[in-house]
Amino acid sequence: MATRVILLHPAAPPKPAVGAPCNGCGVCCAAEPCPLGMWLSRRRRGACVALGWDEGAGLYRCGALAAPARWLPWLPAAWARALVRRWIAAARGCDADIEATPGQP
Repeated sequence: MATRVILLHPAAPPKPAVGAPCNGCGVCCAAEPCPLGMWLSRRRRGACVALGWDEGAGLYRCGALAAPARWLPWLPAAWARALVRRWIAAARGCDADIEATPGQP
C-alpha cells in the first residue's frame, strides 16, 4: 500500500468514518479534487484549489459553496450554491475511503 502525505490544518477535526456526516476534516479535498474541483483546479491530482480553512468554525469548507461569487461568478449565488451542493454531494456523508492518520508534531 502506498503512503501519501497531505497537509492539513492542525486544528482540523479527525476524518469521520465512510458514510458518517461530513465534519469538515478536509481529507477528501486535500487528497484529490472532486469533478467540480478538477474543473476549478485544472488538475486531477493534489489538493483542490477551492478548499478553504474556516478559522472561526475550525474546519474546512468547499470554497465554491462558501463563496460562489469567487469561484462561479457568472452564476447567481443561490443557483451556484444549489448546483455545487449537488455536484459535491453535500450532506450525503463521507465518501473518502482514505485511511487518515495524524502526523507528527
